This record gives sequence, C-alpha cells and structure tokens, in this order.
Amino acid sequence: MTARKSRLLIRCAVLLCCTAASACKPSGETGIEVTPGETRDPVTHLTAAEASEVLARVGSRTITLGEYALTLRRMAKFERLRYQTPDRQKQLLDEMIELELLAQEAERRGLDREPEVQLRLAQALRDEVLEDLRRSLPAPETLSEREVREYYESHKNEFKEPERRRVLALVVATAALGRKLSGEAQGASGNAWGELCKKHSLERRGTGAEDALEWAGDFGFVSAPGEPRGQNPEIHPEVRAAVFGLSKLGDVAPAPVQVGSRFYVVRLGGTSPARDRSLRDADRTIRVELVRQKYLEKERSLEAELRKKFPIVIDEQALAAWKPEAPPSPPAPVAP
Repeated sequence: MTARKSRLLIRCAVLLCCTAASACKPSGETGIEVTPGETRDPVTHLTAAEASEVLARVGSRTITLGEYALTLRRMAKFERLRYQTPDRQKQLLDEMIELELLAQEAERRGLDREPEVQLRLAQALRDEVLEDLRRSLPAPETLSEREVREYYESHKNEFKEPERRRVLALVVATAALGRKLSGEAQGASGNAWGELCKKHSLERRGTGAEDALEWAGDFGFVSAPGEPRGQNPEIHPEVRAAVFGLSKLGDVAPAPVQVGSRFYVVRLGGTSPARDRSLRDADRTIRVELVRQKYLEKERSLEAELRKKFPIVIDEQALAAWKPEAPPSPPAPVAP
C-alpha cells in the first residue's frame, strides 16, 4: 500500500473516531475542521472528493475511500477504534478486496442469478432499509421526561410486579420413592435437602461439586397460578400450584406432584414479594419501549407507502393450485 493511501486510511479512521467520540456533543463541537462551503457526508464526514478517492482496483471495479469509511462506520464504535494503525487498516482493506474477488467470481459462474441468491440479496436489501430506519430513531436517553411519565401513568399495571416463589424440586420416577423422600425432606436442613437431591434426583440442577447444597434442584422463580407475568416455562402448572401452597421457606409439599411419568418433591426455596416499580426504576425500560414503538410505527408507515408506490398483483389461483412436494420418507431400518 502506498504512503498516500495509508495517509488516506488514517485520515478516514481518525475522522470516524472523532465522530464516535463526539456523538453526544452539540452540533458544531465535533472537533472536525470543515472548510467554509465544503459539504461533508453526515455519516462518514468525508467530502465528495475524499469519498471518491480510489484505494484499490479489483478487476473492473474499484474500492473507494467512501466505501471503506462506510464499512468502518457500520462497526461498533469500540471495534472501530482498533483500526487506527496502518497494519490494521491494510487488513480491513484486504478483507474488502477478498470479498470483491469472490463476488466477481460468483458473477462469472452465474451464481448471482440463482433464485436462492436473489432471495438472500433481497433480504439483505430489506435489512439495509430497516437499519436505515433504525438510525433515524431518537436515542432512548433523548426522549423527554414528559413522554416517559405519560407512558408510565397510562401503563401503571405493567409495572406492578407480582409475588414470585423459588421452586426447588427433587425429581424421581416412581410414586413410592417420591412419597418416601417427601417424608424425609420434611423439616430437612438445606444441606440435608441437597444430599437427598444428589443421591436420588433425576434432575442434576445445582448438584455439582461447586454448587451450594441448599439450592439443589433449583428451577428458578415463578408467579402464582393464573398470574400471566412471571411465568416460567420450566415449571409445570402442577408444581407451580404446589409451591404456592407452602407457607414458609424450607417447607416441602406433603406429597409428591405427578407430572407425566415423573414425580416432583417440591420445596419452597425463596420468595420475591410483590411490588410496584417506581417511575425511576422503570425509566430505562420505558425509554427502550417507546423507541421500539416508534420503530414499529415507522416500519408500518413505510410499508403502507411502498404498497401505494409499487403495484402488487397476486395470482390467487396459481398459489392455491401449487402443492409443495412432500418430503421423502425416511429409509426403512436395516434388520440386524
């Protein structure tokens, strides 16, 4: 790589790093000098002349400083900081050259005309449009306090956290063994409970050498039956009901709970009381949700606009007439 191209790459990396470091400064305080009357791209901070500088020629195509800058700009800002040395900048350019070589070879072989490749290209273009949409959204921290408070006041029920209980369970294969262990576990200390789990349970959760015995058989927290928030897909409804039938920490259900062909000896391992989250506690959650809603609104608006711009005609008869080919039957097992 020539010294001139190396200087161009360094200038590009410095410009982008300045942009990242000054992202939260007011306009006009980026630290990047702009010649009066000279327009710079809002993303790369390069002028049109700088962006058109050719860094490499690959066959009949070129890789410009502008393309290189966009590649850098798409990286996370901390990853971008790694590309300030000439060696790392050359490495990135080499990766772009390799990508272009393979793309040109794919075109030479006609792979770009394959339906599957066309579909992936369309999906990539779709993702770029949506990513551009995301970039137009405000950052969560820039939303007004008023907007956050209004959301909180109109969705207060969402911030009422229900009581949750921690389920510990010893799992066995027979009702008889389940009844026996239920009796032994009544009033057992945490260590004694852990030893029972290590010796008998089919579920080995929390029974490793480094695990605390009192948390053996830990299935996590779950809310009360009928409460949609705080559900836990690993905890069956029967087990969920059993743990909410217990009174105090360390209590064990008087009888094993049958779930399918297994029997659960259920122990109450902990509680998380119900509480109302304050506006302060919910602030970040609300801001992220508001940005998500703005994104969905923009996405719906864009789709509606595009449906008006580009006519859509669906051949319903052709779609109904087509029957997908059934998958082949698995081969018959070979007799021993």
